[in-house]
Amino acid sequence: MRSHVEFTILRGPQAGVVWTARRFPAQIGRSESDNFRLDAPGVWDRHAQVEFRPRDGFWLSARPEVTVEINGQPTREARLRNGDILDLGSARLQFWLGPMGQRGLAWREWLTWFGIAAVCLGQIALVYWLR
Repeated sequence: MRSHVEFTILRGPQAGVVWTARRFPAQIGRSESDNFRLDAPGVWDRHAQVEFRPRDGFWLSARPEVTVEINGQPTREARLRNGDILDLGSARLQFWLGPMGQRGLAWREWLTWFGIAAVCLGQIALVYWLR
């Protein structure tokens, strides 16, 4: 199962846009080289970075000279939780864990039916052998 997150822009010129991050670390900022480009006043090049730490979850870290607020609290680095509101410059984003998909179970189902058929054939063979 792959981990991914979604950011919904709540305020700013791009309001309503949903961006999905599938590769980490993911850069958020104004630069053309940033993974998630925000065109809003007060957003810097490489404003913040989201990284996935297998034991700790998703973390946001900001450049030392910029302001990032998570749920109204200024921060340089913080663990992100589902539904957190991020303020980067004049842009407001909401952080969401991506929807989980179910893995295909076709081969397991096929193997189960094969096992049931093998047991049934084995029982039929046993009945004829004991007769």
